[in-house]
Amino acid sequence: MGARTRSEAAAGGAGLPELPGARLAANQLRRMRRVVDAAVRLAEKGGFEGVRLRDVAEHSGVALGTLYKYFHSKEDILLFALNEELERVEQALAERPASGRTPLARVTDFFRRATEAFLGNPQLGRAVLRAMAGGDAETAVRIAGAQLRVARLVVAALHGETPDLAAAREAELGDERERRIALTLQYVWFAALVGWSVGIHPESAVIHHVRTAAELILKR
Repeated sequence: MGARTRSEAAAGGAGLPELPGARLAANQLRRMRRVVDAAVRLAEKGGFEGVRLRDVAEHSGVALGTLYKYFHSKEDILLFALNEELERVEQALAERPASGRTPLARVTDFFRRATEAFLGNPQLGRAVLRAMAGGDAETAVRIAGAQLRVARLVVAALHGETPDLAAAREAELGDERERRIALTLQYVWFAALVGWSVGIHPESAVIHHVRTAAELILKR
């Protein structure tokens, strides 16, 4: 997850959630935008430990009590930032789908591009990985949603198609085999990212491990 261009999101509050029972007012969207951007800047400099909610509130100019109305933890904010990064990956793939003559080549290209986006800023990437291990129910819901979105991108790469970003989230996702392939490759990808984050292997090994797994599965 690299240094981000946020003008589109800031203008329209793209990707920002709604408060229960009511649409967010423009001033609320702007405060949430400042909170997310402040947390991302702190994570880019200091990683997961560098994101403290009091500091986020101070840097964003949003009262701590108000911040808690939007996000219940720093993990919640970082996973929201992950969701926005995923939106950018989706848009990039809609404009330029994963390339290659074979499913293996296209899936490898997809995970290469996703990895480059995720690790564009190593400190932020490590912080998001820590947030994903938060373990509470809301974290699980966010991760499950992200997994489904990534799975759609993997299936599109398998088919050599442009991802259908307008498709309903509950729409049918490939066939059973393709769903299993997408889920398995995501598990390998996440494990490889964790290995990178703790220094077991370099960033280049992340793609190597995913490609090896894809080759074993797709060449059967």
